[in-house]
Amino acid sequence: MTLQLGMVTTDTTDAMALATWWAEQTGAEIFETNDGWYVMVRGGGLPVVLAFQKVDEVTPGKNRLHLDLTAEDLESETERLLAEGARLIERRGDEHFRWNTLADPDGNEFCLAGRHL
Repeated sequence: MTLQLGMVTTDTTDAMALATWWAEQTGAEIFETNDGWYVMVRGGGLPVVLAFQKVDEVTPGKNRLHLDLTAEDLESETERLLAEGARLIERRGDEHFRWNTLADPDGNEFCLAGRHL
């Protein structure tokens, strides 16, 4: 038996708003809304489906699973995301490899690195 990644799901108190934000940032589209309780995003720069599940209260603390994204220009893309409502957590790395940890408008952390391959 082989497992395959079907999608990555994030809990949120406003599934439609967070799905819309991620769709805009990745050039993807919302393709399933389920009356706003489970919203799915695909296409654009996403290799898998992102899903956003409405919950009454998100789990407090740092998320244990996060997205690692890449961009041609790390700093330009970081600044664009900040202008769109992301929050900078920390700039990390050294001269060999750099990345920035950010949070989306719901506080979910994700990392952004420059393409290095």
